[in-house]
Amino acid sequence: MAGRNFLFVPGPTNIPDRIIRAMAVPSEDHRSPIFGQLTLPLFEQVKEVFRTKAGQAFLFPATGTGGWEAALSNTLSPGDKVVCSRYGQFSHLWIDLAQRLGLDVVVLEEEWGTGTHAEHIEKLLVEDKAHKIKGIMVVQNETATGVTSDVASVRKVLDQAKHPALLYVDGVSSIGSIDFRMDEWGVDVAVAGSQKGFMMPAGMAIVCASQKALEAGKTAKLPRIFFDFGDQAKANATGYFPYTPSLPLLYGLKESLAIIFEEGLDNIYQRHHYLASGVRAAVAAWGLKLCAKAPRWYSDTVSTIVTPEGISGADVISRAYQRYNLSLGAGLSQVAGKVFRIGHLGDLNELMVLGALSGTEMAMRDVGIKIEPGSGVAAAAEHFRGSNSAK
Repeated sequence: MAGRNFLFVPGPTNIPDRIIRAMAVPSEDHRSPIFGQLTLPLFEQVKEVFRTKAGQAFLFPATGTGGWEAALSNTLSPGDKVVCSRYGQFSHLWIDLAQRLGLDVVVLEEEWGTGTHAEHIEKLLVEDKAHKIKGIMVVQNETATGVTSDVASVRKVLDQAKHPALLYVDGVSSIGSIDFRMDEWGVDVAVAGSQKGFMMPAGMAIVCASQKALEAGKTAKLPRIFFDFGDQAKANATGYFPYTPSLPLLYGLKESLAIIFEEGLDNIYQRHHYLASGVRAAVAAWGLKLCAKAPRWYSDTVSTIVTPEGISGADVISRAYQRYNLSLGAGLSQVAGKVFRIGHLGDLNELMVLGALSGTEMAMRDVGIKIEPGSGVAAAAEHFRGSNSAK
């Protein structure tokens, strides 16, 4: 099919041509005397994206799942109690990983379409007089349902309870796209992935750990080898790695960070909110509903759209791909077949969003969803025309 695939899943995201060109490098000696000239600045610049000065950055050849494992295995011991709210497929998978590591996971079941309720966590913290809870795990942006949770509110209840538990945040589909403040919010370990807001191919888990988390690692007993912070820190100090790194991804990260800092983090957050609001205007014009139950939960990186009764979201996705070369996200687990997802993060602008909405409209009408032709595109276009957000 002629033309590029319109990639509007919530990750992997579109890769800017600048990053593609930057990654087209020959192999080189990753032990050379000058290798640190590439890598040492990256560790410091990544910290700026996480908005931490006190934390330490780690770059693993892995996906976000590897980052999850690194976060927990470096700071906890077998049988340690952690708390995690479950409100989507990715919070579910992180819980599953923690359980398989041998942790005692207290699962707070929340309605899908909502996120972390800080008041539910607060109750557990207040009752935990002996401080048996060692960690709180939060998925900041749940891509399965298009929900963003308030991380700062979780830190607030931790502080109010004077509880020493570590705060872990999955920021895979938020960091670099949605406001995230590691130091200000007292996050102890945060996890990102190269394939979302960093606009790169999948394959790099980007992790930042606070000094408190690094200190916890000195007595943590969970096994770790590939993901050992200690091994990484020792080698990273002079710009090297304990094993062969992915050179193309390191060069891609260098260019990604240049693009991010050229636009500015606050401008990136504003752009994502502006574009997401256009998508939400389209959904309203179609007469459809988001999976997110209320505006407080709306994600600025992905909109999960509920299909009408009797129509499968999978049919919309299949038609969009097969007929219009448009990739939309599938419903997962509890919402499989009931929704489809439009990712709107990374390298994109108004016209790209309008193209995706146009293809989505055609696919929906083809499978029998009764919407007014052009209604969503027009609503989004008028939102963009009338907004000063991107000026």
